[in-house]
Amino acid sequence: MTPEEIKRPENQVSSKPRLLNDNHMHYCPGCSHGVVHKLVAEVLDEMGLADNAIGVAPVGCAVFAYNYIDIDWIEAAHGRAPAVATAAKRLNPDTMVFTYQGDGDLAAIGTAETIHAANRGENITIIFINNAIYGMTGGQMAPTTLEGQKTATTPYGRRIDLNGYPIKISDLLAQLDGTCYVTRQSVQNAASVRKAKSAIRKAFENSMAGRGTSIVEVVSTCNTGWKMSPEKANVWMEENMFAKYPLGDLKDTTKK
Repeated sequence: MTPEEIKRPENQVSSKPRLLNDNHMHYCPGCSHGVVHKLVAEVLDEMGLADNAIGVAPVGCAVFAYNYIDIDWIEAAHGRAPAVATAAKRLNPDTMVFTYQGDGDLAAIGTAETIHAANRGENITIIFINNAIYGMTGGQMAPTTLEGQKTATTPYGRRIDLNGYPIKISDLLAQLDGTCYVTRQSVQNAASVRKAKSAIRKAFENSMAGRGTSIVEVVSTCNTGWKMSPEKANVWMEENMFAKYPLGDLKDTTKK
């Protein structure tokens, strides 16, 4: 099939989301961030929210999220995205407001902001990328790093007696009265991508309906930080991370 034939509408199977611009992404090949960006862009466009959405980008690998998805963005200080999103949503209650955060940003320096925004039931969505490592700053141990997992600061593996337990922050958030929807998904294959997209859409719908805080955790890979190929990183994630962070809905108050 020639390039001209591929471009014909009747032959086109998929296309780049309209809200994703042509900027070259800085993410490492195999990183899950790009896939989740695509899903966020698709859902916002399909819901007709392209001109009525505010994303809050934090510090971490996702610091440049505003470079890729063509909506309004606010840059937040490290860990403070839920606090900034709270202000944005309260001032613009008819706007879709969401944060896009990694595990170091959300579950370490931003733990207080995350918990209190969720406990207040702010009508925002928090998209949480959990790859169990600090990817941007050199591969150090994160709050979500697994027991025995090697990182730049745990070269012999995470020790419970020294480093404590991996924190299951989404499970904690699911216990709060202010959260209406807490789910854990992944994007390592086509079936998982479809489920993750559905979860993001549901979270956005909840936020627009004023039901409270929605959390979409995406268990992800960091093949660079893990020092693996993208293919091996997906296998390692399935064999190790899913046992600690099982996929599925942790809370859904919208179910009758």
